[in-house]
Amino acid sequence: MDILAADHEQVVLRHDRNTGLRAVIAIHDTTLGPAVGGCRHWAYDSESSALIDVLKLSAGMTFKNALADVPFGGGKSVILGKPGERLSEAMLEQFGRWIEELGGRYVTAEDVGMRVADMRVVARRTRYVSGLGRNGIGGDPSPATALGVFIGMTAAAKYRLGVASLEGLRVAIQGLGNVGIKLCRQLHSAGARLVVSDIDASRVNRAVAEFGARAVPPDAIFGEKVDVFAPCALGGILSQTSVAQLQAKVVAGSANNQLADQDVAAMLAARDVLYAPDFVINAGGTISVAAEYLHVEGYPDDAWVRDRIDAIPDRLMTIFSVARDHRQTTDQVAQTMAREVLARGPQLVGPDRNARRHAT
Repeated sequence: MDILAADHEQVVLRHDRNTGLRAVIAIHDTTLGPAVGGCRHWAYDSESSALIDVLKLSAGMTFKNALADVPFGGGKSVILGKPGERLSEAMLEQFGRWIEELGGRYVTAEDVGMRVADMRVVARRTRYVSGLGRNGIGGDPSPATALGVFIGMTAAAKYRLGVASLEGLRVAIQGLGNVGIKLCRQLHSAGARLVVSDIDASRVNRAVAEFGARAVPPDAIFGEKVDVFAPCALGGILSQTSVAQLQAKVVAGSANNQLADQDVAAMLAARDVLYAPDFVINAGGTISVAAEYLHVEGYPDDAWVRDRIDAIPDRLMTIFSVARDHRQTTDQVAQTMAREVLARGPQLVGPDRNARRHAT
């Protein structure tokens, strides 16, 4: 997706001189409801790179939430950090004030570089936050994201490789953060053979010790002779250069905005590599966040969350089949499906009172 600020409903750049906090909040589309998307804390090269990232991420959230069957639009926020920086409580509270000022048009949660504990501090200053864990619902979204990727990967392997399970398959995981390490655990339990890489050596050592994974340098992971490549780090890693190195027949991972540009999707298809669109397969986390935010009097519950995560494999299978039959890329098909949902407009999910309670 080539995304510009003009494609968005609202983009807010903030700087607090007292704490030094700098952030960008992007609301892409609220057709289906308030914009929901996590907050990323990252050491960007420049303000312009942070802006580009948040614009792409927020647009991806619009498509993700549309296909995840949750009554929310798409948004995202980024906090511009420094290498190794930990945000102070004063910074987090200030970020919460900025979210509150938007009056519910944007609901935040944790993403890369943020923790549940951080969101609890943010919540001191705003009602519009999720990913905290309330009444046994929600909390850290990474387990739900990893689950969706795991069952989505299983479906993709079945479609492309003709296998019933991931047992014995070679899977390369790029990035061993909260989602990546949980995905490793599920893959190991399923009998997959793991190859891993991460810029953090301690994470790599953990995967080697716990799951018998084989470690490779980050710049070598693309060329590994594996069945499945799982990008679980940052976006834009599937470029024409990296795809030319790929040995895998399936790409299925948790990272957002994996494609550097639309030409890469066509390149993957031309090389007969099945790509599971990231905003479809990694939707488990946003489903969990949505359930927590909507939660009123016992609804939505765990069954609501699991039903929507369990729908990910069937949705992917439909995308794969349509892409094959119409000679399109899987990314093109998934985007078309999301736009069709947006064109139909808001759909209340479950008891009307629960969706309306949070409507703004």
